[in-house]
Amino acid sequence: MNQALSAERIRADVAELIGCDPTEIEPEENLTDLGLDSVRTMVLIDRWRAAGAASLEYADLAEQPELAHWAELLTGRAA
Repeated sequence: MNQALSAERIRADVAELIGCDPTEIEPEENLTDLGLDSVRTMVLIDRWRAAGAASLEYADLAEQPELAHWAELLTGRAA
């Protein structure tokens, strides 16, 4: 979807909001289970829209809250 967003940036943004090191997040791990709630997800959506993912919607992320899925959705490449 957008080349300005990388899998590394997506991982770092998520880690910042749930308060962990980016290396602690496994690609297939459920981010909701790690503490990512809807409010934090909306913060991420705002950031990523500003970075160029203009058509990103909450449902896009909520249906499969996994880093690997999000990276593929936002970058067009697997994490």
